[in-house]
Amino acid sequence: MRVKDTLNLGKTKFKMRGNLPVNELKREQVWEENKLYEQRQKLNEGKPTFILHDGPPYANGNIHMGHAMNKVSKDIIVRYKSMAGYRSPYVPGWDTHGLPIEQQLKKAGYDRKKMTTTEFRKLCRDYALKQVEMQKADFKRLGVAGEWDNPYLTLKPEFEAQEIRTFGKMAEQGLIYKGKHPVFWSWSSESAMAEAEVEYHDVTSPSAFFAEQVVDGKGVLDTDTYLVVWTTTPWTIPASEGVTIDADFDYSVVQPEGETRKFVIATELVDNVTEKFGWENVKVLKTVKGADMDRVLTQHPFYPERKLVVMLGDFVTLDAGTGLVHTAPGFGEDDFRVGQQYGLDILVPVNDQGYMTDEAGKDFAGVFYDDANKIALDKLKAANLLLDYMPYKHSYPFDWRTKKPVIFRATPQWFASVDKIRDKILKAIDDVKFTPSWGQKRLYNMIRDRGDWVISRQRVWGVPLPIFYGEDGEAIMTKETIGHVADLFEKYGSDVWFDREAKDLLPEGFTSEHSPNGKFTKETDIMDVWFDSGSSHQGVLAERDYLTYPADLYLEGSDQYRGWFNSSLITSVAVSGKSPYKQVVSQGFTLDGQGHKMSKSLGNTIVPSEVIKKMGAEIVRLWVASVDSSSDVRVSMENFVKISDSYKKLRNTLRYLLANTTDYDPKTDKVAYQNLESADKYMLIKYNKLVQTLRDDYEKYDFLNIYKRVMNFVITDLSAFYLDFAKDVVYIDPEKSQSRRSMQTVFYEILVGLTKLLTPILPHTTEEIWEYLKEPEEFVQLAEMPEVQHFDDEETIFTNWEKFKGIRSNVLKTLEEARDAKMIGKSMEAQVNLYVDKDTNQLLNDLNTNVRLLLIISKLEVEDLDQAPADADQFKGMAVKVSPAQGSVCARCRMTKTDVGSDTAYPELCARCAKIVRENYPETVEEGLEA
Repeated sequence: MRVKDTLNLGKTKFKMRGNLPVNELKREQVWEENKLYEQRQKLNEGKPTFILHDGPPYANGNIHMGHAMNKVSKDIIVRYKSMAGYRSPYVPGWDTHGLPIEQQLKKAGYDRKKMTTTEFRKLCRDYALKQVEMQKADFKRLGVAGEWDNPYLTLKPEFEAQEIRTFGKMAEQGLIYKGKHPVFWSWSSESAMAEAEVEYHDVTSPSAFFAEQVVDGKGVLDTDTYLVVWTTTPWTIPASEGVTIDADFDYSVVQPEGETRKFVIATELVDNVTEKFGWENVKVLKTVKGADMDRVLTQHPFYPERKLVVMLGDFVTLDAGTGLVHTAPGFGEDDFRVGQQYGLDILVPVNDQGYMTDEAGKDFAGVFYDDANKIALDKLKAANLLLDYMPYKHSYPFDWRTKKPVIFRATPQWFASVDKIRDKILKAIDDVKFTPSWGQKRLYNMIRDRGDWVISRQRVWGVPLPIFYGEDGEAIMTKETIGHVADLFEKYGSDVWFDREAKDLLPEGFTSEHSPNGKFTKETDIMDVWFDSGSSHQGVLAERDYLTYPADLYLEGSDQYRGWFNSSLITSVAVSGKSPYKQVVSQGFTLDGQGHKMSKSLGNTIVPSEVIKKMGAEIVRLWVASVDSSSDVRVSMENFVKISDSYKKLRNTLRYLLANTTDYDPKTDKVAYQNLESADKYMLIKYNKLVQTLRDDYEKYDFLNIYKRVMNFVITDLSAFYLDFAKDVVYIDPEKSQSRRSMQTVFYEILVGLTKLLTPILPHTTEEIWEYLKEPEEFVQLAEMPEVQHFDDEETIFTNWEKFKGIRSNVLKTLEEARDAKMIGKSMEAQVNLYVDKDTNQLLNDLNTNVRLLLIISKLEVEDLDQAPADADQFKGMAVKVSPAQGSVCARCRMTKTDVGSDTAYPELCARCAKIVRENYPETVEEGLEA
């Protein structure tokens, strides 16, 4: 028999390398075949419910890193809750209507105008469903568990029906109305846009300063006086209806040298403006209050027959311009509001495609709006009214799909009133918990400041607005008509709206005073897709009886404060008076390694599938846990390489625990806590403290802390401490000895517990480990999270051992110095003389352990501190001296001992090892041992 055959060297078939890209796929197939998600749901029947409601990603294209971070985060939460005493079904969803799908078909060569609406909608549906299946495969490949066979889709008839009912409840309360109001208008999409559908980019516009002559000064201004007006959109001057000023500002009437005209400028801006214009020797003729100029009339710069009115508004600032703002109510929210107060007409001389109409005048008709800037400037210059113009850099809204600028344009649209229920919505926010906490203020401010919600879209792929029109043009949307349409949609889907005539969509025998002849027409606009997803609390949570409304949690990107969080809150408060969620967690965006937005055009994207093919889904999942997702996250392949290293460390530490518990049976070999060795008691207490903090972190959705704590425990507490000296017990001591079984008891407890605790993050790996454990559940996903255990005198034991780690650290420093000085090689070649004060000596005695073993040295002598020689390393309360251990190296435990060969049957073994071998391998007494 060889010496190594007498050692209990750990063995396991659990591989050091996971070969994740291959093995994960096999494991996911096993999960599906065994209906593991469904088994977990059955196990959780009757438990308290926790519902994370999935914000639907848009069904277009493969998933990106932001999708991965979002879905894995949700999966971690749902998996944890499912193993922690909750019934937590997860229903994934998709947003399947809207312009991007129409655009994809257009790119593919389909012409909507050359086919029926129903034919085009079928193409849209087929495209959306294909995208859903593609993304579903991507999400499942990440290991995300859920109701994949029955997800919610906004195009499903039952969802559309609930959306219509939501609309109906809002209409009953008078929250739905039609009005001509400035909205974001995308000429590139030929449709109105919601605020959540625009993104802002810096642009440079022609900033113009021009003069408008006073024609009726109301006794305050003379008719040779000109208002100096400022605009950054000269193309809107044809639609100008007035000039807005601030009632509280002072305005100066000035006259520069060489000018017969007098000009009005905000007093505070006179110096700035005159310098800009190059005016010299400017005389201030008088100063007037803005309030005194109310309703002064000026001449329109282009059209002699039109007069413009001076109005008092609250949006004029002194940051730039002149304090007098060009106002076109058809082209701006503020302009519209002040224009309404003054009873002005709303001129909108731009068509759906962005071209100026005849209403703008012959010089502008047929010109694209952006090109009209130059025409307007040229006309001002020709009339000697252009005082100055220059480029002006500012933030401007763009269509988030086409990436083209949008315009503000007053058009007849359907709106959902936010104003009427604003106070209720703001109150509902008070009952919601936000993570990060700043989310509450952000959502509150967005609701407080937002205008009414334009919900109509001039497209065909979406849910139709269930509105009829009478013969007199009056809109008809009664409880009866909307309810009937909802029932039709539930039975046939929303295509029925386009397939049938209006009369066939109304309840049988329906009559209305607005249609004495019984003739009706129907609305052709569809609903904003944010109304689709914003109704999911009704279409999913309230619709499915195994879910709950409101949901416990909504988790999405921080852009959803103006998107899904916002729209869902409005509709939910409108229909039920409460928020659809109890808590909101928001995450940042995924950026490239330099902090730039990922974009295919920039070539800086990293897609999940790329990482999965190279490294495995577990690496993506562990990466999600390792980042602070509450703010923007940088993504690079270097990140994943580092995470891969962390994964290997984690895997191999768990492998070590597995290998060294192969011969351990928890049913027969478990050592009771009171009989554990002192070091093992400490590690069991330490591990349970970890269980407590990890479970607290899971409850707070703090994955980063979980990652840090687990890695610290594995690297610092296990690898660098416990497992470092464990070899001298689990390898060397007799297989069934008390000391070895004591350590194996703790090994196994930690191994099982960590496997469970890591399952929400690394389910593929933990299921692989579970196959080698002696636990009753077939899959770890069917097990429960470990409960925190407490023990007698745990705080005293814990405190003493934490203090000992300081002593050990001092000894290791001195050993390292001795190694550097070539005095010793490994620590096992050393003798340590430890000189300690009374408190330290008492601590070492209280530990009730073999300190030499913990220090992994061959000999330890403990003496009084006052006996320390001058060359000993001094530390607080102790001194350390290292010297080479005397004796020979034991061929079995590798310690240097003076008693090697004391048992003549085993000349190469120390007395301890000889005793173990003689008792456990008696045949070797005669046969001897080979090296």
